[in-house]
Amino acid sequence: MAILLSDAGLHQHLLPLTYTRPVGALRVGIHSIAEMWKRISGMPTGFRTEPYLREKFPAVKGDRTWEVLGGALPTAELVAAVIDMEPGEVLLQAGRPLAFSPGSSAHVAEMDWTVAPAYLNPREFVGTVTIIERPWHIFQHCGTAIRSDFAFITEGRRSESLSALNTVIGDPRLIFLEADAKVEAAMLNTANGPIYIGRGAEVMEGCMVRGPLALGDHAQLKMGAKVYGACSFGPESRVGGEVNNSVIHGYSNKGHDGFLGNSVLGEWCNLGADTNTSNLKNTYGEVKAWSYAHEALMATGQQFLGLVMGDHAKSGINTMFNTGTVAGVCANVLGSGFPAKHIPSFSWGGGEVYALGKALSTCATVMERRKVPFTEVDRAILEHVFNMTEAHRR
Repeated sequence: MAILLSDAGLHQHLLPLTYTRPVGALRVGIHSIAEMWKRISGMPTGFRTEPYLREKFPAVKGDRTWEVLGGALPTAELVAAVIDMEPGEVLLQAGRPLAFSPGSSAHVAEMDWTVAPAYLNPREFVGTVTIIERPWHIFQHCGTAIRSDFAFITEGRRSESLSALNTVIGDPRLIFLEADAKVEAAMLNTANGPIYIGRGAEVMEGCMVRGPLALGDHAQLKMGAKVYGACSFGPESRVGGEVNNSVIHGYSNKGHDGFLGNSVLGEWCNLGADTNTSNLKNTYGEVKAWSYAHEALMATGQQFLGLVMGDHAKSGINTMFNTGTVAGVCANVLGSGFPAKHIPSFSWGGGEVYALGKALSTCATVMERRKVPFTEVDRAILEHVFNMTEAHRR
């Protein structure tokens, strides 16, 4: 038995984050969507995604395979409803397919995620479903995901002890430290949600933290960091300064002073010292952001929206990001003034091309510093992204 998370037509709408990962590999709460489906269901979990991503993010097969909307955040109730489906059924909510149970061989075929196939028997799901369909949904639903993940991950388990040198506001039972986590002389507030500190992670002296917060394995909050919930910082991240309602996927650095708000960063990003994001227009009006699906700036319906940054992108010191800026994969942002609201993948500074060979060499160096191999599969994915985004750099 296995779970197959399908991009389900959402891939383009979640670019640039999904240039380098399937929809189901996005991080929203304590772990990625796929990791939580696997933990809750107890089953192998794979992906139906773009062809160039399939070697790194393979599908899975079993005697029974349930194909699930990749952007659907797993809860115990939703997972139970999916695995309770009989072969030949489709799980729906308000007419929208959430999952298919087509039979032992039907996972080979692409399913239609706009309407339920007439040959499948409908089953209605009446519980709450949270679906990630646009990049800003990641930080908007981060708190919901952390609370749900925290309840499942910590149930029946005992946290490592919290040093008496810390100040706790709210319920201390909503603070959970995994093995070898370090938290000293910090102020931790759980009034609005839990605080989860992963294995070997560190909250340094003087940090002020409001939950919900998820700090991934071996990640660090730098001294004096000010973190407002809801935030999720993935494994090996380095986070300092002031951060509000943002998600950092992992292995990324925002290690210095500067403000990051209502934003999503991919993996292997680096924000230079005093990089700041605007997350609210001076007019308090609706933010427009670049849509890869429409190849244009589009209204988002959002009042608060900062920066969306693809994997391996970087900013120089004192960079100022305008409200609703979208930076692509391997974008290297530098120079005075505000950069453009859409910074194409593999761009350098104010409009030059970041040569592919140089970009890949930097990626390898950055990953090797964290003892993560830069594989031929990683190289092939980035080469594919470079070629498919050429028109954006013209």
